Amino acid sequence: MTWLLTGVFAATIAAAAGVSQFTSFSHDPRNILEGHWQSCREADGRYAERVYDHVVNGVAKFEVHMGPRREFAIFKGVQDEHRDHASPDNLLKPYVVTLEAGRAKRRWDIPSLNLSFSVTLAGGSRTDCESWFITLEPLEKTSN
Repeated sequence: MTWLLTGVFAATIAAAAGVSQFTSFSHDPRNILEGHWQSCREADGRYAERVYDHVVNGVAKFEVHMGPRREFAIFKGVQDEHRDHASPDNLLKPYVVTLEAGRAKRRWDIPSLNLSFSVTLAGGSRTDCESWFITLEPLEKTSN
């Protein structure tokens, strides 16, 4: 029970401090990216964003943008400069996940990259932090 209270306390402190983070976990080894993403309001009032670059054997395939807040984006290739999520190059349409009655979820299929991307607003989200469960997986999974 002590470890549970310690974990809850640590999570509360991190969220209160506005720490945005991605915690990876995997239920299926064929998934490319699976885990929990948290976008928190920073000191300047904006919500945090994280970018995942997917590189295979030294070749940049695509980048995934999580946040700020309810925005998501996937772009072909990888670049250092930030990309506008409203850009026509963003393969996710619409790129903002709509909140309805306190719930939000979205799945996008991207055949050009053989990807499926799913996001679901997690419980415990509040006005200064939004928590998301995310899964990025191949549309067609091959057996290993």
